[in-house]
Amino acid sequence: MAKTKTPPVEQFEYRAEMKQLLRLIVHSLYTHQEIFLRELISNASDALNKRRFYQLTHPDAPDADAAYRITITLDPEQHTLSLEDTGIGMTHDDLVHRIGTVASSGTLAFLEDLKQAGDKPVDAHLIGQFGVGFYASFMVADEVVIETRHAGADAQGYRWTSDGGGQFTVEAIDRPARGTTITLHLKDDAQAFSQEYRVKQIIQKYSNFVDFPIYVGDAQVNTVKALWLKPKDAITDEELQAFYRFIANDYQDPLGHLHLRIEGRLSFNALLFIPATAPPGLFREDYDRRLHLYAAGIFIQDDAKALLPEYLRFVRGVVDTEDLPLNVSREVTQSSPVMAKINAILTGKVLGLLDEWATQDPEKYDTFFQHFGSLFKTGLTTEYDKRDQVIDLLRYASTRTEPGRTTSLKDYVGRMKEGQEAIYYLMGEHRDVVARNPNLEYFKKNDIEVLLLVDPVDVFTFPHLHTYDDKPIKSIEKADLDLKQDEHPQEGAMAGEDQDKLLALFKITLGDRVEDVVASKRLVDSAATLVVGAQGMDTQMERMMKMMGQDFGGSKKVLEVNTAHPLLKNMAKLQAQGGRDDLLEKTIHQLYEGALLIDGTLNQTATFVERMTELMVRATG
Repeated sequence: MAKTKTPPVEQFEYRAEMKQLLRLIVHSLYTHQEIFLRELISNASDALNKRRFYQLTHPDAPDADAAYRITITLDPEQHTLSLEDTGIGMTHDDLVHRIGTVASSGTLAFLEDLKQAGDKPVDAHLIGQFGVGFYASFMVADEVVIETRHAGADAQGYRWTSDGGGQFTVEAIDRPARGTTITLHLKDDAQAFSQEYRVKQIIQKYSNFVDFPIYVGDAQVNTVKALWLKPKDAITDEELQAFYRFIANDYQDPLGHLHLRIEGRLSFNALLFIPATAPPGLFREDYDRRLHLYAAGIFIQDDAKALLPEYLRFVRGVVDTEDLPLNVSREVTQSSPVMAKINAILTGKVLGLLDEWATQDPEKYDTFFQHFGSLFKTGLTTEYDKRDQVIDLLRYASTRTEPGRTTSLKDYVGRMKEGQEAIYYLMGEHRDVVARNPNLEYFKKNDIEVLLLVDPVDVFTFPHLHTYDDKPIKSIEKADLDLKQDEHPQEGAMAGEDQDKLLALFKITLGDRVEDVVASKRLVDSAATLVVGAQGMDTQMERMMKMMGQDFGGSKKVLEVNTAHPLLKNMAKLQAQGGRDDLLEKTIHQLYEGALLIDGTLNQTATFVERMTELMVRATG
C-alpha cells in the first residue's frame, strides 16, 4: 500500500526590518499586556464581518448557516489560550503576506476589493487598518499557532507557527471547519491569561460591545448591549440607567442624557450622560473622564480627552465611529480634522441640552450648575466658537437673588434700571461677607443690582468677560467708576476748604501707603473704604495671587472717605480748631486699617487692636 504523502512544511524568515519592527511592537507599542486579547477579538470580529460580505457574492460558500461567534478556550494546566472565530478564514497567501509581513493590512486590501467590485458604499465595521494588532500576542506568548481555512468552496486548511523570533512556518492541514483558531502558548509571566476570571474581565472592559457573541467555554461573556446603536424608542429608562452605572462606575442615576446618531460625510453614534453630582477629583489634572471611544463596537480608549473640551469633561458615555483615523496601537487617536469635527458636534449638542434645561427645566439646570458650574465657567477662557452659548449658560449670585440661588446675565440685563449703562460685580470669598462690603452702599441705596462673585474660579474666568449685550462689565471696587450723583445726597456733607484740608491731612498722614485719598460717592453709612486704582486688580484677585506667590505684594489702593459721616465731620472740626494732631493721625490710621480689615488684607492686626484700645480710652476719659 502506497504511503500518504505528507505536505511539506514551508519555512519563511522575517526580513531584517520586519524583525526590528516586530521587536518594537512586542516591547514598546502597547502599554498593557491585556491589549493582546482586544486585538485578537477585533481581528476575529473583522473576519466575521468579511464573511457576511463574502456570502453575499458567493452563495455557494460552504456552511452558510454556521453561527457567527467567537469562542475562547482556556487550559490553565497547559497554559494556553485559544481563540476561534467562524469568519472568512485565511488562505496560504494571507498567512505568508498578511500575517507574515508586519503592517500589511488584509482588511484594507479587502475593502479595496469590495469597492472595486461594486458601486455601493462599503460599511463593513472593519477596524484592522494597520495589520499589527495580531503581533501583540507575542507580548504574552512564546509560541503562536494559527489554524485556518478560507470560506471558499475548495479552500485548503493551513497551520501557521512562529515564536516571534526570526522565522515562521506554514503547512497544509486537514481542517474541515471554515474560520480561524489562534492558540497562544503563554509565557511564564502571562499565565494568568489562561484563567477564566481574568479573560472575562478583559472582554468586559474592552470588547463588551462587539457585534458578535463571545463565548468563554459555553458561557457568553459580552452581555451588555451596545445601546448607542439601538433606536431611541427601543431603549428603556432601566436600560439607560444600568448602562450609565456600568460606563461611569456610578451608583446614582444620571441627571440626563443625549442619544445621537450623526450621518452624512461624518458618521458616528454617541450616548452621553451628565452625572447627578460632581465626582471627587473633578479638578485634578489626572482626572479620568470616562468618555469611551469605540470604533465599530471595539473599545479604543476609556479616557478620550479629544472628544470634548476641558470644561465639559464631566460628561460620561460612549462615542462610536468608523471615520476616525487611529494610530497603530489603537490606544491613542491621531490629531485629525475628523476628531475636531466630532468634538465640535458633541460640544454643540451638549450645550444645546444644557440650554434646553435652562429654558424648560430651571430646577434641573440649577442642580447641574451647583455641581459643575465651577468647571463649566472655565469655558470662558478656552471656548471660542461657541463662546456666546457658554456665556448665556453662566450663573452668578447677585444682590437680587436669594442665598443659594443665581441669575443669568440675560436676566440681569432684563432687570437693569432705566439709565443704567453697565453691568456691575463685586468679588469676594463668601456671600455673607461680600453682601456687607461698604462699596455696595451706593448701589443698594439706588436699587442697582450687583453680581456677587464668590466662586474661587470667578477670579480667573470672569475678567475674560468684558461686555455682554453691548454693555460694559465693571467692578464696583474700581476707583474710576462713573457713578451718577445721588438723587438724594446726604445732608451735611462737607465741601470746599474744610473738605480739602481734611483730605490733605489724610494724604500727608498715610503717605505712600495709598495711591490717593478722595471724597467718596459710593459710601452711605460707612466712614471709609478702599477701592482699586487705575492700574490695580480686584481685591480677590490680589488675594489669590498672594496665595500662589509669596513675592506678590499687591498694588496701592485709593482710600475713599465719606465726608458726610459724623466721624469725618468731627475730625474736620478738630482740625479747624488746630489741636490734638496726634489724635487725628491715629484716627486716620485706624480708618485706613479698618478698611484693610474689611478688605481682608490687614496684616498688622495687633497694632490695629492696640490703637483701637488707646482711642477708646481717650474717648471715655
